[in-house]
Amino acid sequence: MADLDSSFRARLARGDRLVGSFIKTPTLHATEILGGIGFDFVVVDEEHSPFDRAATDAALFAARATGTAGLVRVPSPAPHHLLSVLDCGATGVLVPHVATAALAAQVAAACRYRGGKRGYSGSVRSAGYGGGRMWDYIEAADAAATVVAQIEDPEALDEIDAIAATPGIDALFIGRGDLTAALGAPTNDAPPIRDAVSRIAAAAQRAGKPVMVFVGGMKEAAWLASIGATAFVYSSDQGFMKSAAAKALADMRGLGTS
Repeated sequence: MADLDSSFRARLARGDRLVGSFIKTPTLHATEILGGIGFDFVVVDEEHSPFDRAATDAALFAARATGTAGLVRVPSPAPHHLLSVLDCGATGVLVPHVATAALAAQVAAACRYRGGKRGYSGSVRSAGYGGGRMWDYIEAADAAATVVAQIEDPEALDEIDAIAATPGIDALFIGRGDLTAALGAPTNDAPPIRDAVSRIAAAAQRAGKPVMVFVGGMKEAAWLASIGATAFVYSSDQGFMKSAAAKALADMRGLGTS
């Protein structure tokens, strides 16, 4: 599956329009469904959902089985969290609260072998469960690992150019939710948030890095595309189920009343 992983990182770097979704439910089925209908990627959300390592492992298996890239939003930038999901075969990681260039460098190093500090095992899924050549695997793994820094803290804005330029950071994810809460803005598209979004996008452009964003609908997707975002995390498995279920219920409640 190294070719799939490398192609995702390459497509992201090229600025291809990529569409994914968060996976919030700790089963393999939502990933299998979204991958099966053609989503470019999914993001297994360990930070805000009840995923343990076994559930993450199952979701990543489903992603690989359906040919979609499986990223994981880890619960923290701690190296053991990054190593765990990469060993399970994650295409890459979405790392929350990358607020300094120093932390960005630590994250990048934890995700790669050459020039980095990723711990090696040849027996894990990402290495094909053993039997391969160690250095062939290391080259493929380093080429495939996609590292996305989530920018969601006001202090990150003070170092945004340095964070964006950090070698080994492949993209910036604009975390409008935490920025909105931290800045006390009324909505996630209020003027202070729009200013922060523009600053992050401009820094990414200067560094030649793509921008990834979460969107809940097409109106905000159009706005964020206009400032340079190319990779979109659209809603979540739970969001899709809730909206479809709410519409179905409303339709059925209204049956025969018009």
